[in-house]
Amino acid sequence: MFSLIIVESPTKARTIQKYFGKEYKVISSVGHIIDLPKSKLGIDIKNNFEPQYIQIKGKTKVIRNIRDEASLAENIIIATDPDREGEAIAFFIKSIVKNKNVKRALFYEITKDACNTAINNAGDINMERVEAQKARRILDRLVGYLISPYLWKLIRFGLSAGRVQTVALRLICEREDNIKIFKEDEFWTIKGLFGEENDSFSCDLILIDNKKPEINNEKDANSIKSSLLKSTFKVIDYRKNKKELKPPAPYITSTLQQEASRRLYFSAKKTMIVAQQLFEGIGLGKKGSTGLITYMRTDSIRISSKAKESTKLYIEEIFGKDYIQTKEIKQRTKKFAQEAHEAIRPTNIRHSPESIKNFLSPEQYKLYKLIFTRFLASQMAPAIYNETKVDLFDERHTFRGKASILEFDGFTKIYPVKLNNIQIIPFLNKGDKLIPLDIITEQHFTKPHSRYTEGTLVKDLESKGIGRPSTYASIISRLLDRKYVEIIEKKLHPTELGEIVEKTLIQLFPDIFDIKFTSGMEKDLDEIENGKIQYIDLINDFYPKLKEKMDKIDQNKESIKKNIEKTTDMRCPKCGSPLILKWGRFGKFLACSNYPKCKYTKPIEKKAKTIKPVGEKCPECGADLIYANGKFGNFIACSNYPKCKYTRAIPIGVKCPEENCNGEIIQRRSKKGRIFYGCSNYPKCKFSTWYKPVNKICSKCGNYYMEEHKGKNEDVKLICSKCKHTIDE
Repeated sequence: MFSLIIVESPTKARTIQKYFGKEYKVISSVGHIIDLPKSKLGIDIKNNFEPQYIQIKGKTKVIRNIRDEASLAENIIIATDPDREGEAIAFFIKSIVKNKNVKRALFYEITKDACNTAINNAGDINMERVEAQKARRILDRLVGYLISPYLWKLIRFGLSAGRVQTVALRLICEREDNIKIFKEDEFWTIKGLFGEENDSFSCDLILIDNKKPEINNEKDANSIKSSLLKSTFKVIDYRKNKKELKPPAPYITSTLQQEASRRLYFSAKKTMIVAQQLFEGIGLGKKGSTGLITYMRTDSIRISSKAKESTKLYIEEIFGKDYIQTKEIKQRTKKFAQEAHEAIRPTNIRHSPESIKNFLSPEQYKLYKLIFTRFLASQMAPAIYNETKVDLFDERHTFRGKASILEFDGFTKIYPVKLNNIQIIPFLNKGDKLIPLDIITEQHFTKPHSRYTEGTLVKDLESKGIGRPSTYASIISRLLDRKYVEIIEKKLHPTELGEIVEKTLIQLFPDIFDIKFTSGMEKDLDEIENGKIQYIDLINDFYPKLKEKMDKIDQNKESIKKNIEKTTDMRCPKCGSPLILKWGRFGKFLACSNYPKCKYTKPIEKKAKTIKPVGEKCPECGADLIYANGKFGNFIACSNYPKCKYTRAIPIGVKCPEENCNGEIIQRRSKKGRIFYGCSNYPKCKFSTWYKPVNKICSKCGNYYMEEHKGKNEDVKLICSKCKHTIDE
């Protein structure tokens, strides 16, 4: 006789099997085995919203194997992932086996000690967590299957709505709308230089007559500058303090996705795929397969005492006693965090990224290094710096200067943090008088919020309480797969289809896709998991609101359809009826309003927006060339488009550096959509670079151009391609 362990992943099964002898057998369910049917709603609304679960297509052999092995086993331990989905899988596995000795084990890390501990502490399936997953599944099915058909009738077949997906799309579209209507405002800031000629420090003008300065044009800025240059300032406050900069918390799912997006340019989906690989087990040569990180779907920053102790010993050994965190630093915990989980951390602090690099793929190494470094930094001592502040006053104007000098690097030794105000302010007494060496005015313009990246969207979804850590990657993937959103230069842009879908759904179901309503529902799902409310109460509260709205739409569907469909001033060439704008598989097209009697249709050619004339003639047809703006930025095109489709890229003003080449550098785009720079004479000349060449002479070697390098924090450096001389922009 043997004990049977059932997990959902074949990779996890192989890793766990090596930890146990012949007394245990580990098999996999390969994910879910039972779910709602795809071909119909699968919810019996009249029978208390009972879900009509069926066996997933293609899982017959898997289910038969589980039943056969379970019939031979003395005990069964179900060790699927420790979250709602994993609990639901465990529940369905238990429902298909005829064995009374079924226990539930929670593997938060795939190591020998952790697995043994989990097996020894196996308990019962958490039915409250199963109920929470059941409620979420029913809610998502009701929204998806009952609302999507309205999109089919009004726009085109195959489009989908989603309870959380549509709200995420709403955020992206509303951000785009704000960018489109944004009007920039000019404003000016003023700095003063004080002190000695070769040892000056800068201060910002923060008050004029005890009010925040509002300087909106150059004339006012210069007027204030003239006044300040004639003035004498008195020191009204001078203070020095020691400041602690506490280390960051270890990663949870959302912060890992955000940082992997910002630092590694990983999509949320890619981050979770690679993290799953690190969790389930990586072969480490003679050591065999082992899980390298704890469970990656978590919203808790808790760290086990055992992990803390082993990490302290490691920090002392590598960096010295001064770098050990002597007192526990309190970090803000998410309101509904599952404290049974830990944060994402290495399972063994001795497995440094460099020591196991040869066993990892490039993506695995990058993500593991990110997790390892962040966790190690979170357990190190704070950084300490000396901060100096000085306030200067001249009866009307108040300047404030700040200086920060690092005294002890602490966690920043391995996790650099950019300090502001790096300068030295000399000791000053209250009452000391200073005359400005110079007054510097700077022009600025207000900017709209930038478009979302995958990382910043995850951050916003989390801050608004929309979705849960385990769902963010799938939400974004669905928006991209549906062509509602596209990624251009790492930013999420709503497509024309995405915008019409979002506007239609918000117009039809404003309450269902309201941000606060969706956030409140996520809290209710957490309350079901915490045993505070019953799942059926949530469904009974939600469905009548949905049904009432659908009934109203059905009663007024013709007027709604006319309101959404735009009638043009063009006439059908066949029957003379007005043409209307419609959507199909390939985008917008014109169709006769007299359909189905008249079936005339005409595709709409997409025209690029004209910016200005180039002052040249088209080499193919002789028409004027124009600068145009398209999906991927500016380019040169023939004004006779679509009859003439001549286009070319705009040179960036730098000649090709290859010898005997008279080409110019132009911006190009790779097959994957990434921007690079190459010669206009391609394929004759194959010069290319990922970094934008800039028409600036290198002061060190005289090279006629430098390259623009953007750092992880969006800071820009110019680096000479020949001598590597660097200039901070």
